[in-house]
Amino acid sequence: MMVRLTDGELDYVSQGQGMRLQGNFSVAGLFPLHDTDEPSASLPALRPCNEGRPNKHGFHLMQAMRFAVEEINNSSGPQPLLPGVKLGYQMYDVCSVQASVLATLDLLEQQSRSPSAPGTGGDTDYDHSERALAVIGPDSSSKTFPPAALLGAYLIPQISYEASNEMLSNKFLYPAFLRTIPSDKNQVKAMIELLVRFNWTWVALLGSDNAYGLEGMQSLASQAPRHGICVAYQGVIPSLKDNTKQIMRNMVDSILMTKVNTVVVFSSKTKLSGFFPFVVERNVTGKVWIGTEDWSVATLISGIPGIQTIGTVLGVAIKYEAISGFEDFERKVVQASMSDTRGVSGGATHPGDDCLQSTDLYSLARRNFSLEDYDMTSSFNVYTAVYAVAHALHRALGCDIGQCQRRRVHPWEILSWLKQVRFPLGNTSVHFDVNGDPNTEYDIVSWVWRGADWSLRVVGSFSPTMLTVHEDQIEWHDTEQATPVPQSICSPPCPRGQKQLLIGQHTCCFDCQACPAATFLNISKPTVCQPCLPEQWAPPSSDQCLNRTVLLLAWDAPLSIALLFFLATCLLMTLGSAVILLLNLNTPVAKSAGGRTCLLMLAALTAAAMSSLCHFGRPSPLACFLKQPLFIVSFTVCLACITVRSLQVVCIFKFASKLPPAYDKWAKSRGPELTIFLLSVTILFISVLRAALDPPQPSQDLDFYRDSVVLECSKTLSPGAHLELAYVFLLSTLCFSFSYMGKDLPANYNEAKCVTFSLMVYMISWMSFFTVYLISRGPFTMAAHVFAILFSVLSLLWGYFLPKIYIIVLKPQMNTAGHFQNCIQMYTMSKQ
Repeated sequence: MMVRLTDGELDYVSQGQGMRLQGNFSVAGLFPLHDTDEPSASLPALRPCNEGRPNKHGFHLMQAMRFAVEEINNSSGPQPLLPGVKLGYQMYDVCSVQASVLATLDLLEQQSRSPSAPGTGGDTDYDHSERALAVIGPDSSSKTFPPAALLGAYLIPQISYEASNEMLSNKFLYPAFLRTIPSDKNQVKAMIELLVRFNWTWVALLGSDNAYGLEGMQSLASQAPRHGICVAYQGVIPSLKDNTKQIMRNMVDSILMTKVNTVVVFSSKTKLSGFFPFVVERNVTGKVWIGTEDWSVATLISGIPGIQTIGTVLGVAIKYEAISGFEDFERKVVQASMSDTRGVSGGATHPGDDCLQSTDLYSLARRNFSLEDYDMTSSFNVYTAVYAVAHALHRALGCDIGQCQRRRVHPWEILSWLKQVRFPLGNTSVHFDVNGDPNTEYDIVSWVWRGADWSLRVVGSFSPTMLTVHEDQIEWHDTEQATPVPQSICSPPCPRGQKQLLIGQHTCCFDCQACPAATFLNISKPTVCQPCLPEQWAPPSSDQCLNRTVLLLAWDAPLSIALLFFLATCLLMTLGSAVILLLNLNTPVAKSAGGRTCLLMLAALTAAAMSSLCHFGRPSPLACFLKQPLFIVSFTVCLACITVRSLQVVCIFKFASKLPPAYDKWAKSRGPELTIFLLSVTILFISVLRAALDPPQPSQDLDFYRDSVVLECSKTLSPGAHLELAYVFLLSTLCFSFSYMGKDLPANYNEAKCVTFSLMVYMISWMSFFTVYLISRGPFTMAAHVFAILFSVLSLLWGYFLPKIYIIVLKPQMNTAGHFQNCIQMYTMSKQ
């Protein structure tokens, strides 16, 4: 059947090759003018399309192609698109996959015919109206796969206006396929970003039982987990038959059992129209339905009785573009069909025409189908496809010079030029990427109900780089909630610092558990509490780590300044005592105190006091090396001097008469000096050996406090340090014993009370420090260490030297030889 629009009338010519318009070059169009049920048998039986239900949407698509061809052929002006060339077309009714294959085979058969059919009178090098240069259509992915494979083998370009399956972008399998509708790859991305935008992470996913639905559902299901979306249920929507009704009811029950509030439906409108009545039947309400471009704007779905009760419908839709003059064109077609007096058939058909789906266009036109926005959007895709072919032919024929060349053009040439075309059409720029896909954006639409009246509202847009949604324009199904946006989650979000304990196989279903101290919850890994760095800490239920407080005895701290004044006082006192003793070194008091040994003791006490400087500020390797050995060695020298001095006094007054040879030999052989030397060298050897074998280094104690780091020196309580302390303790005990034994000696030699008291103060201060050290490591403990050092120095200074300084300075009459002789005589007389 041939169709031509001339002066507003339809001219039918039956030629047994479908609906045609003669021209110099022909373009084929595959459109679903009827809907037929799928064959029940397993064989791919072909049911005549004219026995099916008229498809108003397909009729509008066909008229869009006719309108585009007529507009191109009748274009005038200074720059017509194809001057001197007339386009023709061949229309096929593809009501099923089988009809689509048959139409494709017919097109391929035409390619093998002679260049000019008998009776056409065309130029064999120019008139090729019986050979299609390109194919427009078909309408669905399932109907497109076979033609795309067959036509691709011959490099015959095919431009689909509604087949959006992502697999069709594979140029290895379908090298000649292009389309004016976006790929489902972009549609899946838009739907996922819409779910992410509203935090719908617990969803059901439905797909129609065809290439469009199955591929789209699989792509969405594979990408959803990457965005934190869990698919609680997946179902395939079959065709509506008696044996599939219970399957659909079970699908609705499964959706209700999963307790999802958001359902993503990747389906063609024809399959979905059989499913939604069961949703209404089950009284499903309050859900959010995410629809694809094929059904979200289709009146076939919105017209289902009771569908307004199912909830909120949000969908992805192709951006609306109007075709100027198209409505008037269709109105003229209807008027021409009404005035036709040739009967219903509209022309005779030759035998065998049924297999090529000859269609009575009069009957379809008389139905006066309404032209809706959805029809206009898809019609614009057809309109664009025809103009793309025309622009490619324009380039192939070199029409820029004002008149097109008269030569033969092959389909593969048109394919090559189609990949390069770029032209404005309406409000868009038409071009194809390397996969043959257009650079098209989507609208985000929402269903709006006013009673039984349905309308669409554009509430946002999507481009490959950005999703925009105007939430305030969406009319949610339940606006009485505090938050109008419905929730669709399996488990509520965990509070800050609590990790997710997964329940079952879905990452969206979990219990919450607080992260323990010293760990934190990274939002990128919500199921794992990650440990903090050693220099950091975190309280329980934390989502970040905090820097530990650094504990040290800072130089500028008030406590440090007070200790430094205390140190300065100690140093002044030892220096002053040394000067006084040095000036009175030959007096009896100075000699009784030990003579030059006193200067050694004061030097040792000065060094011991100076060791406290190693405790201020950040530890350094030198400070750690000197801190403990300097004090212990210096203080040991002082203790050794006091011990030997006490031993001398005790031996002179108590043991000299009993062991005269031993004491005389020890005293005359420089025994005191040698004893002091040996005692001092021993502790020096121990300290040097410990420092050499196990040297202390600056360290950080991260275990004592959970929220602080103690800067100190290592090996503070090592075995070598214990040996040093044991040695000093033993020497202190000997010194205390010898001093106590001299408690009844002459007054000028009786130092027992002062020295004993000093040693007791010294021991108590260090016992107090070690007690504090075991329970605390803060700046106060460090200050206590310095205080113990300085107090030890002062205790010996006050107990041993201060009484003698007092006599030298304030009681000079007691610092005479006669006074000392008198004291010794009185002691001797008291013992007799």
